[in-house]
Amino acid sequence: MPETLLGFDYGTRRIGVAVGQTLTGTARPLSTLPCRNGKPDWEAIGRLIREWQPSRLVVGLPLHMDGTEQPMTDQARRFGRQLEGRYNLPVEWMDERLSSEEAERTLGSARDKAAVDAVAAAVILRDWLATRGGSWA
Repeated sequence: MPETLLGFDYGTRRIGVAVGQTLTGTARPLSTLPCRNGKPDWEAIGRLIREWQPSRLVVGLPLHMDGTEQPMTDQARRFGRQLEGRYNLPVEWMDERLSSEEAERTLGSARDKAAVDAVAAAVILRDWLATRGGSWA
């Protein structure tokens, strides 16, 4: 059964959001939500979840290049646990190393930080879809 997913590139200033689906294995940038005093805009996230009706959420997990955790790793995990608790949806994790760099290359010179975050969320979600190779169970 095809699934719709939302992907998140968590940050303490902004959260990039992307939408994707298992049927096509594709993801696209959706929006960038501002954080207020380091806190997510839960109302805006709730609106996106109601609008897109995802069956699961994918959150980028920030890691150092050697695969070890960094300070943002715990914050992203906390965000994912809050998503799961607030919206009662399963949360999957995806290594997000180099997703912002790929997003910057994709956008070229016409980029802004908000656009980078949304495209990075799409990269995270696309990579998660690719690692599942069509196996969505």
